[in-house]
Amino acid sequence: MDRRQFNSAASTTLGLLALAAVQQARALTLNDLTETEASQGLRTALEKGALAAVNLLGKPDGFLGNPKVRIPLPGFLEDAAKILKSLGQGKRVDELVTAMNRAAEAAVPMARDLLVNAVKSMNVNDARRILGGGDTSVTAFFAEKTREPLAVKFLPVVTKATEKVGLAEKYNRVAGKAAGFGLLKKEDANIQQYVTGKSLDGLYLMIGEEEKKIRQDPVSTGSAVLKKVFGALK
Repeated sequence: MDRRQFNSAASTTLGLLALAAVQQARALTLNDLTETEASQGLRTALEKGALAAVNLLGKPDGFLGNPKVRIPLPGFLEDAAKILKSLGQGKRVDELVTAMNRAAEAAVPMARDLLVNAVKSMNVNDARRILGGGDTSVTAFFAEKTREPLAVKFLPVVTKATEKVGLAEKYNRVAGKAAGFGLLKKEDANIQQYVTGKSLDGLYLMIGEEEKKIRQDPVSTGSAVLKKVFGALK
């Protein structure tokens, strides 16, 4: 073998060894995280995501002014609202839609404690499974753990806010009949339950967006543990 062939073979071998080393490091990175690091990383990600979502949504126009989470009238009632507006009832329709979104804005801050408590109940196996999942695995986990109790907490707040609007009661009567004919989902036939569900959808959507930011660029958070934990998945 001449020198040129030797150098070529050596370069190829070194390249393969380097590639194998990188692949091994990537494969071991997540497994090498300690229980404390995995749990702390997940806790920090949740707290950052939850705080961002609550801060964005739990203020005036947090829902009403955000097209991603703004709560409209459901299904065919949105079309019915257009007819009411053409008959001069637009102000009442707008009042109802505004009240629905204001109710969501008032309810969202109540989510913080339950989200944090869900973190505390998480074990290391949960953390590793979630960290190894998709972009919204954290969000899906917390939606599963907190949606039902949050709905219980949100409902009284939503009810108090919407019952002040005259059209809310009429909505429930009309929507109830529509659901009976299959024109509307049963869970959307009560305005309070509908708004509660949409409030939670918006909350989890915004937590999901913050979670994606953390996964995509953990360095920008300024958190060493997030950099290590989520950087391990790059």
